[in-house]
Amino acid sequence: MGLVESIKKPIFFCCSFWDAQWGSVTLTDAERRLLANALLDSSNERFILLSESCIPVYDFPTVYKYLIGSVYSFVESFDDPGRQGRGRYRRSLDPHIKLSQWRKGSQWFEMNRFLAVDIVSDTKYYPLLRRSCTPSCYPHEHYLPTFLYMSFPTLNSNRSVTWVDWSRGGSHPLTYGGVDITEELVHSIRISGKGCSYNSGRTTICYLFARKFAPTALEPLILPLSFDIFFFLSV
Repeated sequence: MGLVESIKKPIFFCCSFWDAQWGSVTLTDAERRLLANALLDSSNERFILLSESCIPVYDFPTVYKYLIGSVYSFVESFDDPGRQGRGRYRRSLDPHIKLSQWRKGSQWFEMNRFLAVDIVSDTKYYPLLRRSCTPSCYPHEHYLPTFLYMSFPTLNSNRSVTWVDWSRGGSHPLTYGGVDITEELVHSIRISGKGCSYNSGRTTICYLFARKFAPTALEPLILPLSFDIFFFLSV
């Protein structure tokens, strides 16, 4: 999805389909294709990757103002010394990508047009990762974090604006259903960041979206409720 400069202009939705397998390089292929399609509209300035299990935790004007007003992009990037971080590094990446430069992060990103163009046009690091990441090293969790750390570290906030509940551990986060949708849940997501950096200052708004939410959560989220969670412009 792309955010345009004016809130009155339409939002871009890509309707193309791409056969992608979880954990494989095809997921990263799909991400780059989505960016390439969104870049065809010159009015798109910010680019967000969300899934069908994501929901907004603020109204659209708040999300728009937050992203359009940011001088940084929001791609989580950190050094994970464990088996699921540095343990996925391939020696064949050296010397172009060294172990000390290998980064990990959530695949749910948000970025500006400048970074999106560079990612789509990358002919150095992405082909190298495609050749080296066999068997799969979960490139969708490493390519963008590593690429931005190496190429544009000062343009990235190193954090995601999509909240995920990993409290149960495992390979997949907790999924919330319709019975879980309460004012308290959404409020807890809004305050879970406990303050974070935003441009040159601090803000209490750290997460704009949340996942994972099952299809059964849709009706409680869009029906008129006794409490004001957020306002949907359309369904």
